Amino acid sequence: MLTHALGLVAAVLSVSLSWPQVYKSCVQRRTNGLSATACALGVAMPFGWITYGLLSGERIQVMTNTATGLAGLAILVALMVTQPSLRSGRALLVAGGSAGAVAAAALLSLAAAALPGVTGGMAASVLGLTLASVSFVSAIPQPLALLRNRHMDISGLSPLRWRLAAGACGSWFTYGLLTGQPAVWSSALVGLVSAGIVVTVLHVRRERPVLTEADVVEVTRVCWRSSITTRNLAMAGV
Repeated sequence: MLTHALGLVAAVLSVSLSWPQVYKSCVQRRTNGLSATACALGVAMPFGWITYGLLSGERIQVMTNTATGLAGLAILVALMVTQPSLRSGRALLVAGGSAGAVAAAALLSLAAAALPGVTGGMAASVLGLTLASVSFVSAIPQPLALLRNRHMDISGLSPLRWRLAAGACGSWFTYGLLTGQPAVWSSALVGLVSAGIVVTVLHVRRERPVLTEADVVEVTRVCWRSSITTRNLAMAGV
């Protein structure tokens, strides 16, 4: 019962975690601070876990990662649309290299499961280990980008998305331990550490309000009036 409940909590959090970022990126069109590599892996990794779920019979993995993958795809498209510099050949190669490797591993696992003498569970075990290994790489780009550039514009990052990610990874970590799935709990542990770093950085560097042109004009006008008033008082000997 506890294991089932943890799986449901993890699934709900996983399905929900990307949508605050989808709103910020797709509706508000704010993508500053997002890592292109992390966004590409945000599409490829759910595809890999969907494949893992199909091979192992874990339907909860399939349902959860389908929703997560669609959200990740929406964020990636928004990033490409709002930042044209990321659409160059070199940028696409850098961002999509790891994602392409994950997708290839998933497709190879499906092909291997169709071979005689190879069961879905066997293919799932190998794929799970591969995904767990890649999770170490996929967890690095976003926190690394924030730590390397302390003056980065983080207005495009949703703090709620990363808080939900920490909760989801914590739930999957416990679920993986209780169900004896090393691939699940090890991957979740890496994600938990990564989400924790991002949440901490976003908390420390709370978003400051950005002055619009109208705000600058108003501030200048107020300062000008204050300067004139002070000068008049000084001339009057006050």
